[in-house]
Amino acid sequence: MQYAARNMIPTALPMASLTYDSTAPVPCWTVETAEAVLAFSTRLGGVSSAPYDSLNVGRSTGDHSEAVTENRRRLLAHLGLDPECLATAGQTHGVRVTRVEGPGLEPDCDALVTTVPGLAVAVTAADCLPIGLVARGAVGVAHSGWRGTAAGIPRATLDAVCAAAGVGPQQVHCHLGPSIRPCCYRVGDDVAEAFPHVARVRIDGVWHVDLATAARVQLIRAGAVPEHITDVAECTACHGDRYFSHRRDAGTTGRLWAVAARRATADPGPPRGGPV
Repeated sequence: MQYAARNMIPTALPMASLTYDSTAPVPCWTVETAEAVLAFSTRLGGVSSAPYDSLNVGRSTGDHSEAVTENRRRLLAHLGLDPECLATAGQTHGVRVTRVEGPGLEPDCDALVTTVPGLAVAVTAADCLPIGLVARGAVGVAHSGWRGTAAGIPRATLDAVCAAAGVGPQQVHCHLGPSIRPCCYRVGDDVAEAFPHVARVRIDGVWHVDLATAARVQLIRAGAVPEHITDVAECTACHGDRYFSHRRDAGTTGRLWAVAARRATADPGPPRGGPV
């Protein structure tokens, strides 16, 4: 069965929507255009054993390395991408965005941007908000936990995609993946105070934070068109059958991916500026 993610604001403007196919060999949320492919993985369709069952793509877990490698291969193959052309991020819960030109692990960053056709960029999450951005000429992915969101990683990634593609923020499509939602994201006063009022609510004396709303507000203030923002709108902590959750599983769990690539057949376009 296929499902469509909802737009944050109803719109008649044409845009590619996130869809989920539960019957696929590797079920994941995807958006595909003539220019690019972007996906948010689930825990389904892999080979890992519990508690990492089954599509764990995170190497910073206690899972077997061979299983993680096979899980990554399966997901990338399902998306039509080459596992040898993959760039990943050594995440720090910060705001550093790295523009990449080739495969490998990029240390000390929480977002990756590329203009290179066929090169996939990926970040991991297991409650933090994964963000994917697609423009004509560039793609980007970001890991946006509470620290990164509060410090501005959504905006920094949007700015980097715009700079790499040579477009304005109005021409970028932004996609928010599965993450812990306010129903389950209880925080202390110090964390709540880092977020705007619209992205926090007090329930029974306890603060709850909405990472997706905070990111959406940030993207819109940076110039993104509200109608160009879609949200999976599913809680990783609530849906244990579909997602890993660091909080629900007390830290012993797998990792999900946000992965994006320009199609190998995409026009490489004219040379653009230097590193972000």
